[in-house]
Amino acid sequence: MSGIVLSASVRQNLLSLQSTAQLLATTQNNLATGKKVNSALDNPTNFFTAQGLDNRASDISNLLDGIGNGVQVLQAANTGITSLQKLVDSAKSIANQVLQSSVGYSTKSNVTSAALAGATASSLIGASTTAVTGSVVLNDNTSSAVAITGTTKLSGTPGTSSNDLASSITTGDTLVVNGTTFTFIAGTSSSGTNIGVGDTVTNLLSTIQSATGVTSSITAGAITLTPPAAGLTLSGTSLAKLGLSAVGNSLSGQTLTIAATGGGTATSITFGLGTGQVNSLNDLNTKLAANNLQASFDTSSGKISITTTNDAASATIGAIGGTAAASSQSFNGLTAAAPVADATAQSQRSSLVAQYNNVLQQINTTAADASFNGVNLLNGDTLKLTFNETGKSSLSITGVTFNIAGLGLSNLTAGTDFLDNNSANKVLNVLNTASSTLRSEASTLGSNLSVVQIRQDFNKNLINVLQTGSSNLTLADTNEEAANSQALSTRQSIAVSALSLANQSQASVLQLLR
Repeated sequence: MSGIVLSASVRQNLLSLQSTAQLLATTQNNLATGKKVNSALDNPTNFFTAQGLDNRASDISNLLDGIGNGVQVLQAANTGITSLQKLVDSAKSIANQVLQSSVGYSTKSNVTSAALAGATASSLIGASTTAVTGSVVLNDNTSSAVAITGTTKLSGTPGTSSNDLASSITTGDTLVVNGTTFTFIAGTSSSGTNIGVGDTVTNLLSTIQSATGVTSSITAGAITLTPPAAGLTLSGTSLAKLGLSAVGNSLSGQTLTIAATGGGTATSITFGLGTGQVNSLNDLNTKLAANNLQASFDTSSGKISITTTNDAASATIGAIGGTAAASSQSFNGLTAAAPVADATAQSQRSSLVAQYNNVLQQINTTAADASFNGVNLLNGDTLKLTFNETGKSSLSITGVTFNIAGLGLSNLTAGTDFLDNNSANKVLNVLNTASSTLRSEASTLGSNLSVVQIRQDFNKNLINVLQTGSSNLTLADTNEEAANSQALSTRQSIAVSALSLANQSQASVLQLLR
């Protein structure tokens, strides 16, 4: 080939034709691959930038499968929680059946007081609602005793000119009005409920009115006491000296204590008409309610009966004490017997215990089965998801243990649990707490699922952005390349013709030589 000699014009046309052929080959390659940058030789900057974008898109795409699995793990946990909530609701239904069933005892623990004179349901202490007038009281003037007046002193020395009670009140005497105790002290002055034995009858009655609301008057030596709406009770060592007698039965002013019963609060009450004291049956039941007790009054016998409520039907009334239980008093010597179980009712309750335990067993198995691909967020597993190619963007979801122990539940024992309403209510309280725990965890899982799904969508969109960016750097414009191909084909044809013309000039010389 080196021996061939071409003219300058031919060689020029040949080079032009070769250049056109090279461009045409490049254009055809671009059309075939769809890319204008096929190697680093085409455009190093675009080639390596696009390659980096494609690599990152590929790495993120590889993470999508793991993220998708994470979504399913969360879905499985959420499905498990939904089922657990239904099982807890089923357990609640069983406990509620206990509350709706008959009391499990034919006889509940109870005590009954002795008969109370003058007692009624509205006034257990037998308070008088009408005015009480005492007998006439004389002074101690030994030569000419006369009816006392308001100025008569409570104590003094008998004499022809004295105006003291015939039977002087002495230090330590008491007068109890509507549960308020007035104590007589030495001296002539009074303060609060302490009355000086040298004070006057008027001051005594005035002090009583201030402290209790009981009004009074003295007519012809007789004291009349008018009760407030609640009524009037009287007792104390000074009654006879004032011409008065006791009003109300033995409960007035006494205390009654009952030890805690069936998990209730110990009862301590005072009978009387004072603030916070007990007079009516309603008052008594209000005090007893916190100790799972209730009282009733028998109008025919005048006796108070105290028994356990249905909530604590399995309990025995606690120890009874207080002054009302002292010797010869209304509640003396009372000890409550244990309740008598109803065999049929307790058999039904035992059946409900078995049903309840079966539901708890299903809670255990459901929690254990709520797994996906070996990860169970309801059995203490932890789910870690990676969102970017460097591993710096991730989410770690710590699982919970939602078997019966994790939910604070436990199996019941027939003959021990569901015996009365209190035991059923305790179970319901535990179930309500478990239900709240499930709702809280469902909210947490829902929040995490939302985050994971958002990141899943973000990664998909980011992959599209990266791939689009890579394509923008390397893809060819097919319309432009087609136009180039057409133009180069035309140019190639022209170059071939030009080369032919250049060769024809040498052929003309040959013709002359012939």
